[in-house]
Amino acid sequence: MARKRDTIVLFPSASSDSANQRSVIEKTAEQQLHISNPQNIDISSGDASFLWNQVCTIIKDNVSSQVYKTWFELIKPLSWSDLLLTVEVPSQFFVEWLEEHYNDLLRKSLNHVAGENSQLQYEVVVRKGDSSLEDRTIRLPAFKNTPASATQPALPFSGNTHAVVSDSHEFLSSLNQRYVFENFIRGESNQLAASAAYAVAENPGKTRFNPLFIYGGTGLGKTHIAQAIGNHLLQKNPSAKVLYTNSERFTIEYVQAIQNNKVNEFTNFYRSIDVLIIDDIQFLGGKEKTQDHFFHTFNALHQAGKQLVLTSDKPPKDLLDLDARLISRFQWGLTADIQAPDFEMRMAIIQKKSQDEGFEIPSDVAEYIARNITGNVRELEGTLIKLMAKISLDSREIGLDLAKEVVRGIAGISKQQLSIHEIALEVASYYQVPVELLSGKTRKHEIVIARQMSMYLAKSLIGTSLKGIGLHFGGRDHTTVLHSCQTIDNYLCHDVKVRAALDVLKKSLTHR
Repeated sequence: MARKRDTIVLFPSASSDSANQRSVIEKTAEQQLHISNPQNIDISSGDASFLWNQVCTIIKDNVSSQVYKTWFELIKPLSWSDLLLTVEVPSQFFVEWLEEHYNDLLRKSLNHVAGENSQLQYEVVVRKGDSSLEDRTIRLPAFKNTPASATQPALPFSGNTHAVVSDSHEFLSSLNQRYVFENFIRGESNQLAASAAYAVAENPGKTRFNPLFIYGGTGLGKTHIAQAIGNHLLQKNPSAKVLYTNSERFTIEYVQAIQNNKVNEFTNFYRSIDVLIIDDIQFLGGKEKTQDHFFHTFNALHQAGKQLVLTSDKPPKDLLDLDARLISRFQWGLTADIQAPDFEMRMAIIQKKSQDEGFEIPSDVAEYIARNITGNVRELEGTLIKLMAKISLDSREIGLDLAKEVVRGIAGISKQQLSIHEIALEVASYYQVPVELLSGKTRKHEIVIARQMSMYLAKSLIGTSLKGIGLHFGGRDHTTVLHSCQTIDNYLCHDVKVRAALDVLKKSLTHR
């Protein structure tokens, strides 16, 4: 069976392990100097097995036998060269679990055995059971949960007099290397945002999409696609100055600049950026001084032909407590929304994520998860992680029963899945119209509003595709469905009756 190795490099980093665990590791290492003191060990190139056995000696004394058997016994040493130990692990999920829970234990154990400058590298073996699938190699940086603030040097206006502005994009970017276009799954719900983001990444500041304003609910991929712009640009032009931040950090930095009498440095720093990506811009609401400074920064960058990318949970017109001048500028370029993924897209996400992790999920399991986890991409990923954890930790067999158990714990859903027909029946009852007329051609206002409300609820509650909704309601075109959903959105801004109807229907349908 053909297999490919995914390479993931670890660098020494701060960990989130408890102080107790750290002290135990240090104490254990001190007590076993005949094993862990690098000066007493002759580790030549190629002695990976010997080195790993010494590391495991320390690890065994700091974890339970069950944990060691589950997470460390399966690790195979491959090579030791130039202070780099390479080991093989079964999947990327395995790597993420080790980073999340045993990062500090591994790092300290290796450093005590092989020296402070030693590093660890994972090779993930991805086995493809289906011969029709091509092997792929995905390179991922380690410590994805390490906050950017933990590794990014202090900025020149933060109060650290020794800090200097670096021209290195590694200092400027604060980007998560995992967020790239290659692993962002496109569908009807995000096609416009994804296409516009790629166009911006290819030609920043030179398209009409400046600023690019991306909005949508939590966990739908706004941060991923925004950072993908920066990562793509840096691949093409490593010298470009790309900065990813969020409105909260921008505010904190501005306050620090005022406190340290370094507003000029703050201003010059932000106006030197080629591509400025600000996440969750809605949190600038109510911060008048910060908004005023950002307004001038925005103008300076835009006039200089620099690219701005903003994300929010709402469209510009719905942002509260923001200066009208800012809202107007947010609408200068392109405003693109990301909606909840439909069923087909959820299936694609499940299949892609499971393949990346080296797991083969049966089609009935994937379909069950896709039909019942309808909120956002983050929930889907969380479901897969929990499913894989149960398989790895509890030695459970993957199947529909296990999927139901995991989904029930995450979504708290009932056994009966909501359908478009049930939505149509509920809406027809509310508006007191025959349900069959919703699929007919009549243009009476009460029928049209009920039909549009049914389509809107089918899209928002169960994520049915536009095409699927159209087929259910008399074979209508997907553009008609999209227009209906947008019409309800418009009504919600000014029509109290429609808002009240939507609230009642949502409560009725979600508490069945």
